[in-house]
Amino acid sequence: MELEVRHLRALCAIADTGSLRKAARQLGMTQPSLTTQLRRIENTIGGRLFSREVTGSRPTPLGRSVLCRARPIVAEMNALLSEVRLEAGQTADARLRVGSTGSRAVVGWLRRLRDRYPDADTTIHIDVSANALLQMVAANQLDVAFVHEVEGAPLRVPEGVERRVLVEREPQFVALAETHPAAARPTVRLADLAADQWMVDPSVDGEGPGLRRVLAAAGLNPRVVYGDYLTAADLVASGEVVTPCQPTARSRQGVAVRPLHGDPLTVRLFLASRVAPAARTGAAGRAPDMALPADTEATGPDDPGTVPGAPLDVDALFGDLADAYFEIAWAGSAYRQWLVRNESPLLRSHEPRARDALDVLGLAGPAEVS
Repeated sequence: MELEVRHLRALCAIADTGSLRKAARQLGMTQPSLTTQLRRIENTIGGRLFSREVTGSRPTPLGRSVLCRARPIVAEMNALLSEVRLEAGQTADARLRVGSTGSRAVVGWLRRLRDRYPDADTTIHIDVSANALLQMVAANQLDVAFVHEVEGAPLRVPEGVERRVLVEREPQFVALAETHPAAARPTVRLADLAADQWMVDPSVDGEGPGLRRVLAAAGLNPRVVYGDYLTAADLVASGEVVTPCQPTARSRQGVAVRPLHGDPLTVRLFLASRVAPAARTGAAGRAPDMALPADTEATGPDDPGTVPGAPLDVDALFGDLADAYFEIAWAGSAYRQWLVRNESPLLRSHEPRARDALDVLGLAGPAEVS
């Protein structure tokens, strides 16, 4: 077998995601197909390129050597394809490529983006790995990506990618069986779950280490197992496990979603995009992070943009995301009360609409909203 660019892309994807499963999802392949392809590549090269570990796939010394040569080739091929498409009239002004880790806000965000750019072909790429999405933004495979970063487990933000922070510190709630004694309380303490088995999804970057750090800080050492959040509901409802979950998560039959006392588990939500050439500053080549509301100069990708007749307006995309996220956050009573009590920037950015509904909670006083 002769090595082709698609083989090099596969090697880069495995290295970037650290997982054959996540790399296969990114490449649009099945995991068995990618495993077979990797085996053929290794047979052609004559040595193992990745070692399989508990935490994922890691490049061997030979693998690192091959990747050092493969990455520039893949980058050059991406640039060549972009330039050729532009010259052939297949410009990016008909496409808007957005990515996201799992979030209920995605539906509302897409609706707003299609209203804003009705002539654009807007596509969404969902991946549980935030690091994989950031790599896709850096490689010009996505225009923007909405991701979350677990506190204490920073993401690997590639060179040339900037962040607009939507929520600096968002609490993670807990999903537990409705029959669990702690489910009867409005707020659950970690100590209430000391005897429970926790489950985390190893594909979610930083989730496992973040949970273990928080449990250790609380003096707890429960059993932590790995599983898929998409199929966890039945395990939670049966009382087999408890899991961290987003505060926007809906309670399902047999499952209760509750806040954790003191917000020990938190994430940062941000929108990632490529830095415009004029915005590249500093030794790292990356502009400073921007917090909500976005009041800094608009930036866009290095290419001519995906919006007809104009560069990509990332600030507008960010504003649409903030509106969609607030809509979902405000719909849940537990998270709504958290937003109010903590004077969230999300709440301040939507103050007129939010204040109209605060009387329902009895929280409309000046102490809660400024």
